[in-house]
Parts: sequence; C-alpha cells; structure tokens
Amino acid sequence: MTKDPYEDLKISTGAVTDPKTTLVNKTGSWRSERPVIDHEKCVMCGKCETFCPDMAVKETDEGKVEVDLEYCKGCAICAEECPVNAIVMEKEEK
Repeated sequence: MTKDPYEDLKISTGAVTDPKTTLVNKTGSWRSERPVIDHEKCVMCGKCETFCPDMAVKETDEGKVEVDLEYCKGCAICAEECPVNAIVMEKEEK
C-alpha cells in the first residue's frame, strides 16, 4: 500500500482544522473597513463570492450580490478580485 503524501504534514498554528467554523462564529466585529457594492457597475461575474474566504458574499434571490456583514472580516479580497471595480472598501463606522 502506498503511503499518503500528506500523512507526514503537521498542522501548524493558524491552520483551519475545523471547517465552516465561521458559520457559528460571527466575525464581522473584526473589520476596520467594509465592502460596499455598486450594483450599477456589478456584472454578476461571481468572483467576489468565489474568492471570499468567509463565504460572506452571496447572490440574493433578487439577483444581486450582497455581503453578510456579520461574517465579513473586511479583508478586501472581494474588492481586489472585482474586474469592474464595483466593490470599494469604506471605513467602518462603529
């Protein structure tokens, strides 16, 4: 039997060992900036949803993209990946 090449990997600090923990841990309070979507510019390419590490970006039933701010950490990956610059980061108001 061939040894699995991943058997010897050690889990380091910061590794996600329990997937989907953000579904139970609301992390939105970590933000210093929030994504704001300009729906007039949005072309519904889905890149923001695809690249969001927290699954905080979703398409609504109305066919628009929205950010669930209870789970969004403000990493700005969605804004960086948007090909039409429809997402900008604005300073969080607390």
